[in-house]
Amino acid sequence: MISALSIPSPGEEWRAFNLGQWLRDIGLSWFSLDITINAYALCILLGIAAAVWLTHVRLTRRGAEPWIVLDIALFAVPLGIIGGRIYHVVTHPADYFFPGADLLRVLYIWEGGMAIFGALIGGAVGAYIGCRVTGIRFWSFADALAPGLLIAQAFGRLGNWFNQELFGLPTDLPWGLEIDRPNAAIPVGLPEDVLFHPTFLYEIVWNLAGAALLLLIDARLRVQWGKLLGGYLIWYGVGRSVFETIRLDPSELFLGVRVNVWAAWAAVLLGIIIVIVQRRRHPGAEPGPYVAGRGWTPEAGVDSEEVYTETDLAGKDAALVAEKSGAPSATSGPAANA
Repeated sequence: MISALSIPSPGEEWRAFNLGQWLRDIGLSWFSLDITINAYALCILLGIAAAVWLTHVRLTRRGAEPWIVLDIALFAVPLGIIGGRIYHVVTHPADYFFPGADLLRVLYIWEGGMAIFGALIGGAVGAYIGCRVTGIRFWSFADALAPGLLIAQAFGRLGNWFNQELFGLPTDLPWGLEIDRPNAAIPVGLPEDVLFHPTFLYEIVWNLAGAALLLLIDARLRVQWGKLLGGYLIWYGVGRSVFETIRLDPSELFLGVRVNVWAAWAAVLLGIIIVIVQRRRHPGAEPGPYVAGRGWTPEAGVDSEEVYTETDLAGKDAALVAEKSGAPSATSGPAANA
């Protein structure tokens, strides 16, 4: 039942607006194009921008060329979007493949429907390609990106709120979410004033808390070699495995469990494996964000094999030898074994 603390959902007028009409209304009568901006798409773009900016800051602090993250993003972002959409469509086939269906709706990502697990797979492939092209270590990039991923996902969940989708089961909690009728996800027969779990809000809070935690851990311990990415997978997987079980939207099941719950458990397991394996393989600090033979310094501004040299190409006890700058070894100091 609606209460003073219940969360209203944005109306239809908030889901999209005509940019061209808005520009004409403020006096730019010469602008004749009608451009529709969807709130969901805008949230996704803002999330990507926030993640790219934070990754730029973090990767630059690790010694990479400023804004090299954009070169990697050129591969990671498109493949991430493609992967996220493919995963969603495959796990929700009934929404797109039925008699008389408009198959072009498979491409309408602005209507909602982006799966983070598919985006992670596609984005990881793109990031790997981008890192190979730029010479950045994949694990260095992954650790720099990890907190930004959670922030980007928080923006994405805000988009779900605008679309009134992916909400949870009915609830009598005072902060329940109001959903406009009709809505295909609402079971037939529920009273009009029934509220639902605001799963978008639960996940926003969880993701932002996780981003803050990862930043704090990294500031204290200088986590490297992909272990911060492992922490991200564990944190997000645990939260998603809980939130997914209270969502009301239909989902494919495997052995009676929603597919995304299985994916969340797999993310937790993969995160644990990454942390354990990388701690054993790389007990020392990273010898800089570039692979052997690739590097950049503010003085030179170019790749130079003389600047970054690994004493152990296997990564164990590797040391950064800044032969031109005379900088101390990256393996020195109390944080070397983080």
